[in-house]
Amino acid sequence: MEQTFISSIRLNSPVEKDSYLNKLPVVRHLAGMDTLNFSSRVTFLVGENGTGKSTLLEAIAIAYGFNAEGGSRNFNFTTKGTHSELYRHLTIARRAYPKDGYFLRAETFYNAASYIDEVGAAGSYGDRSLHEQSHGESFLSLVQNRFRGNGIYLLDEPEAALSPSRLLVLLAQIHELATQHSQFIIATHSPILMAYPGAEVLELTQAGISSVDYRQTEHYQLTRSFLENPEKMLGYLLEN
Repeated sequence: MEQTFISSIRLNSPVEKDSYLNKLPVVRHLAGMDTLNFSSRVTFLVGENGTGKSTLLEAIAIAYGFNAEGGSRNFNFTTKGTHSELYRHLTIARRAYPKDGYFLRAETFYNAASYIDEVGAAGSYGDRSLHEQSHGESFLSLVQNRFRGNGIYLLDEPEAALSPSRLLVLLAQIHELATQHSQFIIATHSPILMAYPGAEVLELTQAGISSVDYRQTEHYQLTRSFLENPEKMLGYLLEN
């Protein structure tokens, strides 16, 4: 087992009965497990929309001390409090304490970039304000300039801003940081990212949470089927 900063999580108390969180498969499954373990330096949370992977990642981030809208642990801003209460029910088992850390989420990246400009920290994220770059450029600029290694990095759907070629660049950055004693937990739909060698892919479904080979995920199989024969699949989809 590789050395990780977050080794496992568990629910330490039941979620309120009338909470919408109980409708999420990930919450139901966590309630029936002793712990959810993280045994690799790079872990992907994958699953269909609505399974709760981003909600879980958000809860892990907040419980660990990160700002709900993203950033490092010393970020202190709120534009609109929409995060769930799941973090209050999580216990995180830690093996060590990182020297660096960041919670990067696509949904609120604009808010975090604005905060960076407001506090005058833009120079730590490259030679230009993140707002002066394209969405994809700013994502990579943040990772390349702000992620320093020996850290815990939580990424929520980073592929939302990146082209396939930039996803490969991100993979290279993840690898470099992983070799510098960093841990990544990433919620994603991207088969490209899931292919990272040695990563653990935790698939969230209605049936449970299981560790799978990325080729077994619906994301990979559907993407492969489409690329191998788009005409056939489009015929099924678009036929009258």
